[in-house]
Amino acid sequence: MILSNTELFKALDDGRLVIDPQPSPRTPSLGGSDCPFDTHSVDLRLAKTISIPQAGQFSHDLTQPGRIADTLSLHSDERVLLPDQPYHLKPQCFVLGQTIERVALPIDPDRTPCLAARIEGKSSRARFGVLVHFTAPTVHPGYDGTLTLEMINLGPADFTLSPGMRIAQLIVEEVRGLPGGNPSEFQGQSTPEGH
Repeated sequence: MILSNTELFKALDDGRLVIDPQPSPRTPSLGGSDCPFDTHSVDLRLAKTISIPQAGQFSHDLTQPGRIADTLSLHSDERVLLPDQPYHLKPQCFVLGQTIERVALPIDPDRTPCLAARIEGKSSRARFGVLVHFTAPTVHPGYDGTLTLEMINLGPADFTLSPGMRIAQLIVEEVRGLPGGNPSEFQGQSTPEGH
């Protein structure tokens, strides 16, 4: 079952869902679009650091031992976005970003059902040809950390990435049964690559 905005508020208030800093306001101002909550989702914002993968004479081979985050860091350049120095994502280019917000979905046998989530792009970005998060939207129960955004511009023009812009949306759902722990390689990540 997908949580409505009123159920999201309850989950935030009782600690089954943690979004830090907590999005606000919970209701829109008169005629405004300042509210990050929609009917069954909440917007997340782009953090200031992005990672720009570089081309080279190498191949990413996931059958080899090693951490994905280490491989990505080795072959990427980091860029810090500032309000007056955004990043212009060119057509056919790919970058990694992350959310400002830390998301946690605690597994607590005393508070059931637990929650899972999906991070999805926003149609307002997709209409310009920008995919904000694709192929791996699942945020598993027990996860705690920022969320990495795999962003590619498939549109015909540059797309401006600014720090703090609403970039993706989180959709939260209940999980039947109490899952056993299986922490992600990216648990607690604080960089776009997954460190």
